[in-house]
Amino acid sequence: MVLNILSKSLALVTICVLSVSFTFSQEPTVSYFSEEALLRHVETLSSDAFEGRLTGTNGAIKAKKYIINQFYSLKVQPFKKSYEQPFKFIKGRKEYKGTNVLGYIKGTLEPNKFIILSAHYDHLGINNGIIYNGADDNASGIGALFGFAEYFQKYPPKHSVILAAFDAEELGMQGSYYFVKNLPFSIKMIKANLNMDMISRSNKNELYVAGSNINTFFRKAVCCIESKKIDLITGHDGYDDKDNWVYASDHSNFHKKGIPFLYFGVEDHEDYHEATDDFENIHPEFYTEAVNVIISVFNKIDAP
Repeated sequence: MVLNILSKSLALVTICVLSVSFTFSQEPTVSYFSEEALLRHVETLSSDAFEGRLTGTNGAIKAKKYIINQFYSLKVQPFKKSYEQPFKFIKGRKEYKGTNVLGYIKGTLEPNKFIILSAHYDHLGINNGIIYNGADDNASGIGALFGFAEYFQKYPPKHSVILAAFDAEELGMQGSYYFVKNLPFSIKMIKANLNMDMISRSNKNELYVAGSNINTFFRKAVCCIESKKIDLITGHDGYDDKDNWVYASDHSNFHKKGIPFLYFGVEDHEDYHEATDDFENIHPEFYTEAVNVIISVFNKIDAP
């Protein structure tokens, strides 16, 4: 998640906080995916072996290969001929080479309309010999993409889905910028972007969703999600007195093009952009439920 400081709107909106059992039946909440696998992915990607996943480094290349292998094993097809979408950009005086990893699942009812599920896989790398592993930021979002892929094996989406693991978010959201700029189809074919960046820990059991106060047709999708374990709260999108997250992560590049978005994330914590953002500090029960909640929001948006 990129640090964002913007002016705040004085307008207030009602915060949507629901606390009833979230499920499609009367049974207790169940996961749509293997919780063990979800946690294992985050633990792996945020281990020292990936050296903080800074764009262009060996650690980032290793993370890219890991994501491709997982997509393949989960029967996610490459978006084009390859999972990889390479790009270049200049930051300061340095040229970087990044790679987005893009998976594709064909929709069963609306194959020519797309929902983009996104998360960035890069982080801050190594600074003064210390590895910044980025467990919450944003191995957690990438783990959620794998959770979605596992879910789609049993419940194929009605719209086509692109699972986008973006690179170079920490360097100015370069990967998502390149993706949106080089779409091989009309922007009008994208129904929504659901972006996940920092979703694995909250001392208050609060997961925020930004964007429904801008894209008001999404309000029913987020205000009717129910969970006994966490609160899904709208806000941080310029319509309350909280920090504005509209331009805080990769969803901003979709928003700038007029593409509807929802951004899921937690508020900054003591380990944000610190070397202590390690797997041991995430909240497993909160995280697994957060992914379940996001899948439930997706299902409502994906409905015909």
